[in-house]
Amino acid sequence: MTSPDSAATPSDRTAAEAETAPADRTADDEATRTGPSGNEETLRAVPRADGTPPRALVLGATGYIGGRLVPRLLAAGYRVRVLARHPERAEGFSWGGEVEIVAGDATDPDAVARATADVDVLYYLVHSMATGGGFEDSDRKVAQVVAAQAARARVGRIVYLGGLHPDGELSRHLRSRVEVGDILLRSGVPTIVLQAGVVIGSGSASFEMVRHLTDVLPYMPAPRWVRNHIQPIAVRDVLYYLLGAARVPADLNRTLDIGGPDVLRYGQMMNGYAVEAGLHQRPIAALPVLTPGLASHWVNLVTPIPRSIARPLVESLQHDCVMRDHDVDALIPPPAGGLTPYRRAVRLALGRVASDAVETSWQDAGVLGAPSDPLPSDPEWAGRVVYTDTRTAHTTAPVERLWAVIEGIGGTNGWYSTPVLWALRGWMDKVVGGVGLARGRRRKSAVVVGDAIDFWRVEAIEPGRMLRLRAEMRVPGLAWLELRATPEASGARYDQRAVFFPRGLAGRLYWLGVLPFHGLIFRGMANRITSTAEAESAT
Repeated sequence: MTSPDSAATPSDRTAAEAETAPADRTADDEATRTGPSGNEETLRAVPRADGTPPRALVLGATGYIGGRLVPRLLAAGYRVRVLARHPERAEGFSWGGEVEIVAGDATDPDAVARATADVDVLYYLVHSMATGGGFEDSDRKVAQVVAAQAARARVGRIVYLGGLHPDGELSRHLRSRVEVGDILLRSGVPTIVLQAGVVIGSGSASFEMVRHLTDVLPYMPAPRWVRNHIQPIAVRDVLYYLLGAARVPADLNRTLDIGGPDVLRYGQMMNGYAVEAGLHQRPIAALPVLTPGLASHWVNLVTPIPRSIARPLVESLQHDCVMRDHDVDALIPPPAGGLTPYRRAVRLALGRVASDAVETSWQDAGVLGAPSDPLPSDPEWAGRVVYTDTRTAHTTAPVERLWAVIEGIGGTNGWYSTPVLWALRGWMDKVVGGVGLARGRRRKSAVVVGDAIDFWRVEAIEPGRMLRLRAEMRVPGLAWLELRATPEASGARYDQRAVFFPRGLAGRLYWLGVLPFHGLIFRGMANRITSTAEAESAT
């Protein structure tokens, strides 16, 4: 493996030296520049022999990378198909009406067979970073199903996004990602495995980890891995390489390392962020006692990243991870203007966060253990124990104003009642490894199905009428919160319903334990939402 100091192109610069541009360049033009559009001549889709556009299948289209890749594939001239367990989530994206959506799970051979029919390039962007103890088996099964069905359908090419890794002993997550790449490379379908460094972009888990650690801690006790060398890459450059990988020679079957122009220590990344964010650089003390397990707990408590995602991120930083070679340059030349330096990637990410223009987020991937289908109204739930808390309030505000307050709930707007109790519940969730309240929301006002709002996720929405949130907090059961706005002659009616399906004795005791606080929380919430709507309609 190439040592960090001898990599062919990058240099081991400090983060403050990685780019000499001033730290205050977070102007709107920076915030809105999103990297490759897909219209670049070198990235345009090559038509089939009969002149028709090629078809691209994206697995993981609603995730962080997939949600950004799809519109660029469309712009490049591809017909795009996506495989989605929950089609309504894909439909909620801006590109949802422009793609073919196949409903199904990547572990289901029949669903994958339908999805891979008549496909020229398959983008494999699914992995089990946020899953539990059986993630290796899950990753292996998906890879085997996709490899078999892609070969059977005579797919032209597979493009898989993996991660840079050292030689020798690997963490379970890195080992699993390497195994997935190997399975695809042996599929008989020409495969490109792009091995990327830490991805830096607005909404990426790696960026949010750096951001919140640096924002929150003026002095940083840190694991020894803050001294390790890593090669971060801007999300725009990852998208560029993904688009370019579809145009490499048809028979190419290999791995390619991709990374940005800077090789940095993790501590330098933190202080590079501090410079761009206008903060003082942080003193960092490397402690030998922080194991990956303890470090992931620490990251979970300080940042919005849940422990299930923090653990694989931390494990991936245990060793130097830099490009072994730059073979990729001969096959996919760097973009015009060069690759994005680390500090500029941070600057762009901060600009997009400030302008509320984050395209996708790590939050889109969901959280392990969070409730999933079926809905509480389904017949399967008949006969189950269910607890509800229902509130109704009337307001003179027009229904449109009431709906605006409902749709903007959470994040910086809060939950309209007893902030101390909500904050306490968020910290309780953090302590047991959940996401807590710090996750916020991607957009300041509008929401779509699949959006995360603090420790909830938007499960269903009827614009102007109903918002249903599914709990992703750690609770012994399944929980929902439903908010409705209904027009009335003198204004609007607000209906609020909390639903909880307990799991065993622990679930029942949990409900009884929080029941005394419901009057404060839920009654106050209904009253404050309606009064806020009235106040805003009066201005």
